Amino acid sequence: MADPVLVSVIVGSASDADQIAGCRETLGRLGIGHEAKVLSAHRTPDELVDYLAGLEERGIEIVIAAAGMAAHLAGVVAAHTTLPVLGVPLAAGALQGIDALLSTVQMPPGVPVATLGIGSPGGKNAAYLAARILAPRHPEVKKRLEAALAEDRERVLGFELPEV
Repeated sequence: MADPVLVSVIVGSASDADQIAGCRETLGRLGIGHEAKVLSAHRTPDELVDYLAGLEERGIEIVIAAAGMAAHLAGVVAAHTTLPVLGVPLAAGALQGIDALLSTVQMPPGVPVATLGIGSPGGKNAAYLAARILAPRHPEVKKRLEAALAEDRERVLGFELPEV
């Protein structure tokens, strides 16, 4: 039986897909079913709002929104749903993600977005944070999260620096 789809990953541009690949791989490693869409807050606003309207009915519990430059995607998502929104600023344009970070983290009261780090590391942490949010209600996610964290711990403890 396939894992239920609990997370929606929205990326603002197809050119950003490689920066969010680690997020999707980590969700897979944690056994968290997810769907992924390319939708822009600026270029496809009507389609984005239509997509967001059906999330809860399909069982989605968390949205990960990743975008670069102005990065208004996560804020627009948060304005149109009461689901938790995890914002991942992506490195793009002249400022390489700093503008996206500031746009994502500076939301007005009542429009919360949990903001992760820039780029692929932020995307991976978004997947881990999604797992932590889901774990209390989904024992199978909690079990896989604990196993993944134990593997990470053992990987660190098992590493030895080479002699010089």
